[in-house]
Amino acid sequence: EVQLVESGGGLVQAGGSLRLSCAASGFTFDDYAIGWFRQAPGKEREGLSCISGSEHSPYYADSAKGRFTISIDNAKNTVYLQMTSLKPEDTAVYYCAAAPPIIVETTTPEALLKYGMDYWGKGALVTVSS
Repeated sequence: EVQLVESGGGLVQAGGSLRLSCAASGFTFDDYAIGWFRQAPGKEREGLSCISGSEHSPYYADSAKGRFTISIDNAKNTVYLQMTSLKPEDTAVYYCAAAPPIIVETTTPEALLKYGMDYWGKGALVTVSS
């Protein structure tokens, strides 16, 4: 069974940093792509970044460039999202998701963030206070 579990969320002051973790199990980690998403209250879900389990080539949406860094530890089957210079508007539930090989092989990273993810975690709440 594919499982994705996010951790590391919490309350942080504006300007602070947080590192989210996404622990994956139940599939061959190297063959998948993992993405980070967020959904703020009253807003649509937004794709932030994704990374291939094998190539380790990161992709960032415009909203994530400069302040967010995605990384991967294959030995731990874990993907991280380092967030810096956080702003109140970064307050959201953050999700990680996984795209299977058949989709990864035929889909651009941008498209993966839009519709390529098949498996989702339950999310981690990040609250940034002003």
